[in-house]
Amino acid sequence: MQNMGKRIAEARQKCGMTQAELAAKMNVTDKAVSKWERGISRPDIDSIPRLAECLSMSTEELFGSTGTKEVPEKNEDILSLILTGIPLAMGISVAVLNLLNQIEARDSFILIGIGLASLALHAFLKNK
Repeated sequence: MQNMGKRIAEARQKCGMTQAELAAKMNVTDKAVSKWERGISRPDIDSIPRLAECLSMSTEELFGSTGTKEVPEKNEDILSLILTGIPLAMGISVAVLNLLNQIEARDSFILIGIGLASLALHAFLKNK
């Protein structure tokens, strides 16, 4: 919370505002602004966009996100999740079906092979 408080204080000062002036714009008390800046409390979630606007910054900047991190593609995340989940599902399936005596050894090897192929594909795509 203190990091956000520091960002609020620095942005407020950069804008040349006092705590009282920011409080007036936000319809809160100057004591509330003081608590935000000292990291004792945070602004209400509904007031974050307004606070960012008053401080001439984005909500991402207010929360400390610099935007410099590389964001992976959602499709890559989903594919990675699937390719790592398949081996787990295959392993659980083989274990449960084996306990219930509902699977033959040949079919177990096929399911385990599918899981291993999925892991190999995931490793290949990750190193690509």
